[in-house]
Amino acid sequence: MTTDTLQLIGLFTAKKIADLSRSNNSAQRAILANLRRGIGRVPGDLPQLWNIIWADMPEELQGSGDTPSRAEWAIYTALTLYALHQQGRDPQRESMNQSAADKAESCYHNSLGRSVAKLVHGAEDQKRILRRFNVAATSASMKELATHLRSLIQLLKADGIPLNYPQLAKDLYLYQFPEGAAKVRMRWGQDFYRRVNSDHNNSKLQDQMKEDL
Repeated sequence: MTTDTLQLIGLFTAKKIADLSRSNNSAQRAILANLRRGIGRVPGDLPQLWNIIWADMPEELQGSGDTPSRAEWAIYTALTLYALHQQGRDPQRESMNQSAADKAESCYHNSLGRSVAKLVHGAEDQKRILRRFNVAATSASMKELATHLRSLIQLLKADGIPLNYPQLAKDLYLYQFPEGAAKVRMRWGQDFYRRVNSDHNNSKLQDQMKEDL
């Protein structure tokens, strides 16, 4: 678990999404459809996805034998979820993958925690969304995590809320290490409440300003 590996995972995921956005419409639709069919499955299960996942993948990210590497799991899961999120939208006009706009902006701007928090519009929303988020964050395997993340991505898709998929891929890689999972969960929670608390404080400020008028 090194910084170089994380950087490679993020760059490779970003490259795959960029390549996809540049494909012609018919090829793009076919690739996205195949990726969606791969959600919750093991990397390698669907031959239609071999080229999408492994073409140009750095050797150090690839597994050996018959077990996917942690990097392969992370990239595969991020790309299949992206395909679900992007469904029905043109990647060039309305991309559901949004990383940091510039180097000065936090790479967690559209992190999973912050993006999920944008679904919260009231106390009842917060309970409902947080319940789903908690279930996902305590998943015991990558297949289970992908299944629970799928329901959250469907909510983000419905509201048109983007997500930083290269960062998600890096998080999913770290999640597969016991010490890494704890750190990822903590950051997801921190990011979620930073956004929720910010929205709550802004709402209170607006109410106060109305009272002062």
